[in-house]
Amino acid sequence: MKSTSMLDDLSILNIQSSLRKLKEKKIGALELTDFFLNRAKKLEALGAYITLDPEQARKEAALADHLIATEGKDAFIKKPLLGVPLAIKDMICTKDLKTTAASLILENFIPPYDATAVAKLKAAGGIILGKTNMDEFAMGSSNENSAFFAACNPWDTSRVPGGSSGGSAVAVAARLALGALGTDTGGSIRQPAAFSGIVGLKPTYGRVSRYGAIAFASSLDQIGPMALNVDDASLLLSIISGEDQHDSTSAAVAPPKFNFLNSENKEQSPSSSIKGLRIGVPKEYMSAAGINPEVEKIIRAALEKFVELGARLVEISLPNTNLALAAYYIIAPAEASSNLARYDGVRYGRRAKISPKDSLFEMYAKSRGEGFGREVRRRIVIGTYVLSSGYYDAYYLQALKARRLVFEDFVKAFQDCCDIIACPTSPTTAFKLNEKTSDPVAMYLNDIYTIPVNLAGLPAISIPCGFDSQKLPCGLQLIGNAWDEERLLKVAKIYESNTGWKDRLPPTVEVLP
Repeated sequence: MKSTSMLDDLSILNIQSSLRKLKEKKIGALELTDFFLNRAKKLEALGAYITLDPEQARKEAALADHLIATEGKDAFIKKPLLGVPLAIKDMICTKDLKTTAASLILENFIPPYDATAVAKLKAAGGIILGKTNMDEFAMGSSNENSAFFAACNPWDTSRVPGGSSGGSAVAVAARLALGALGTDTGGSIRQPAAFSGIVGLKPTYGRVSRYGAIAFASSLDQIGPMALNVDDASLLLSIISGEDQHDSTSAAVAPPKFNFLNSENKEQSPSSSIKGLRIGVPKEYMSAAGINPEVEKIIRAALEKFVELGARLVEISLPNTNLALAAYYIIAPAEASSNLARYDGVRYGRRAKISPKDSLFEMYAKSRGEGFGREVRRRIVIGTYVLSSGYYDAYYLQALKARRLVFEDFVKAFQDCCDIIACPTSPTTAFKLNEKTSDPVAMYLNDIYTIPVNLAGLPAISIPCGFDSQKLPCGLQLIGNAWDEERLLKVAKIYESNTGWKDRLPPTVEVLP
């Protein structure tokens, strides 16, 4: 149907450009789906996917082609993602498709229902290619905690892609899908987006239903989009947002609307969109110990770009930043300890083989010991400890108080000083595989800039802003006020439109059609 040269060009498509080709019938949904399925097989060594679903994906693509053939462009009115191949983090339930959370304890779990976010993507015509790799139960910052295999960074396969949504980041960056869903509990969308040179958005807590997302820390978890550009992320967010009767923490707030969709290749006027915008730069972030000098230089250059575009930089203080990391690593494990208690080999999860002499307690212990990896066990133990009698007040209650102080810092900054906050997404670019696996604290410190956002429940986005001397991408994090995703995304779009970072291709894309 289409020439080989056209098929070869599919690796440079994004969601918006793919939709245009589909609407104009320059490419078919089945051809597009086969292209990404074939690439996923050729680049299997990247470890992006845990499970591919080619049979169902091809079936849905054929149905999309039929709908386009019979209804033409009208088909896209009700189904704005019709024919678009997407990937889903293996933390998010998909009906009749294995969902493991990258853990042996759920190795063979097949959900009988779709997560609300997945159901919305399907209803919009999106095609699910498969489930992406991750750190087990989303506990990690490198994707090395997967029970099955580590994922590799497509910019340098000797390095990590970030975590915990590392597989989703690899799938998008290496063009193994046009977009993906991840989950973000302490930076798990934004940090791998930064390491992999793509856009990652963590919505306001409650913006997107968590129904069907396997729980890690329920007061922190959020589902969000990962994409090649801001327009694509905005489109995905507008589709998955909204109140859900299945999730009591989802908010009765109308989904955001973005009037800059389909604006690719159109320069936006900074004078009308960003002139006078106050961008807060937290002094505690830019002076933090451990920030790589190259990263700091790249971030400061990005801030100067905003000044060129008419914005104003304002130094702000978030004085309780130093409490955020410690508070998070008490609150998150405490909630994980409670949420993961159900995986005992009786109610949920695989059951270990036991002898007739073993007690019920021994069966529980063996099942959980075999099913959970080292990092998950570590956090369960920490969480159980801080919730135990005699320690609850000393640790967990104090962490909740610290969380409130972190939240109030942001409230004050937005009320008094700024419209948007800008800072690094991560203190470094992607580090080597196995470089930090033996030092959990060093791994935790990678989330120093992202964790405060989850504690405060705010929206934040990571966008590409440059490359270091090793040719590794660096991410700029923009933080918005609660429910202000529209402004956040518009500011990110203005920066993206006036720089060329999103157009860079990783070596894996350049060498393989």
